[in-house]
Parts: sequence; structure tokens; C-alpha cells
Amino acid sequence: MTPSPPASTAPGTGYRHELYPYSGRDAFVEGALSFIHDALAGGEAVVVAVPQDKVSLLRAEIRDEDAVRYVDTEGVAHHPGRLIGAWQEWLQEYASQGRPVRGIGESPWDKVRSPAEAEELRYHEWLLNKAFARGPAWWLLCPYDIAHDKASLAEMARCHPELRQDGRTMPCEDYDAQAPYRFARLTDPCDPYEEFAYSRGDLPALREKIAACAERHGLTGRRLNELHLAATEVATNSIRHGGGQGVLRTWSEERRLVCEFRDAGYIEDPLAGRRRPEARQVGGRGLWLVHQLCDLVEIRSAPDEGTRVRLHTELPE
Repeated sequence: MTPSPPASTAPGTGYRHELYPYSGRDAFVEGALSFIHDALAGGEAVVVAVPQDKVSLLRAEIRDEDAVRYVDTEGVAHHPGRLIGAWQEWLQEYASQGRPVRGIGESPWDKVRSPAEAEELRYHEWLLNKAFARGPAWWLLCPYDIAHDKASLAEMARCHPELRQDGRTMPCEDYDAQAPYRFARLTDPCDPYEEFAYSRGDLPALREKIAACAERHGLTGRRLNELHLAATEVATNSIRHGGGQGVLRTWSEERRLVCEFRDAGYIEDPLAGRRRPEARQVGGRGLWLVHQLCDLVEIRSAPDEGTRVRLHTELPE
């Protein structure tokens, strides 16, 4: 396949975040190859983080080399809360070399397992703008196949400052750097659900409540231990920072056990738990650990409404 001419670029410095809507395999390859060849022509490196079937398409045209690195996304693709930390790690090698770098990142939208996961993946795209706003300059292209869900394209556009169309990069009119992210409403707990009010000294009883619910759904062993550890972190935050108390709700839906924690506190930093902790960092590791232990984490926090944290753990077949 002959690569397209390098795409013309819009003026920009620092972190650049560009949405590339496409339809079909050929359009994906054409846009991605154009972006890669443009980078190589400018002496830049490229980190490619896309689903495995897309990796095969690109590797047929451009093999792994010093300037093009294909990374394994299997461990983080369905875990939105881990993706910013993964990008920090993938970029670190080139950052240490002082080499300009670009990235291509596409989530497996055709294999999204629930509406909650889709919402968190979109939120991740919005958070990327905050996570890398003050870091080293780099450019991330986000391919998005409109054949999967064209209706969600407007939501994706609100998360990207730039848009690629017809081989050209232009400002995205739907993006507003000052606007807060507009979450979809959290679903109601599925009936039947259980509720437990907790405060200081109730952590052992809280873990017993979770264990009883988990075991009824076949969740035991290592995965239950990981859920206990994550739940303890969240409940401890409620006690320390959320008015000394909280409410736990547990239920199952879509082959997942859901534990929801509600308290009166407010988490001001939307990136809490998303960025990889520094080696010498003191504190601030609890929510990072929670994201590593659970299959999905939803956090909704507002000064006048308090905080809700939902931990999703996949149940055994």
C-alpha cells in the first residue's frame, strides 16, 4: 500500500490530542500510516497502542524498528483507569532519550463490555488533556471507527482539541477546555441490593458484608482478597475525608459484583488514582491501587453532592 502524503498540521505546542474518525479497515490504515510516516520524516518516534488486529495491519506496512514501537495493550484495554499510567510508562523510554514522540491510541470500542465501561473510556479521553497538559510535548492520534457507534462521535469530539478530516488537522469546534466533563447518569442499583452504613471501627464488618455477597455469587480466593483490599482503601478514605462515615451498597449486574461507597467528601482532583505514583511520593497511592485491583472504577464527586465510588469485579462464569 502506498502511504498518503503527510497530513498538514495545525499550529500547536505542548501536548496535542487529535481525534481521527474513520470508517473501515482501509481508512484506519491510511490515516495511521500517514501519521507514522509524517512522524518519521520529522525525526520523531511513534508508540502504537491499538487492538491486536489493527497492529497486524500496520506491521504489514511498517515493522517494529527503533522509531516505531507496538505496545501490548491487552492488560489495560478494558481498564480505563489504568490507561494514563500505561501511557506514562510507554512514553518513558523515548522521554529519557529526549526524542520527540507521537502516539496512536485506539480503545477496543467494538468489544466494550458495558455502558459503564464505554463512559469511563470516553472520560479517560477527556482526562488525557489534563494529565499531559504540563508535561513534555507529544502528539496523540485517536482513531475512532464510526461504524461501531456513530452517535457517540459527538461525545468523543468534546474530548479532543483537534480533529483530523480529509488528511488535514483542524481545531475541534466541539471541544471546550473550560467545560467540565458531562457524565451520563449513573444507573440505579439492581434489585436486590444490600446496604450497610459504616464509620470508624466498622471495617471488619464491612469486609464481612462484602465477602458474604461475593461468595453467594461465586467470587472467592485471590479476586475476593483484591476486592477486600480495594474496598478497605475506599472506605478508609470515607472515614478520613468524607465526614467520618459512609454507606456501602452491593449488588450484581452483567456478570459483575458492584460495591458502591457513598460519603459526604469531595475529591477535587479528577486525576486522583489515574497517574502513576512517583517513586518517592508520600501518600496518594490508595486510589491508584484501587484501579489496579478492580476491573472498573467509577468515581463521581461534587462539592454539593458528596462522592460515590463504584468498584466493579468480574464474576466467574
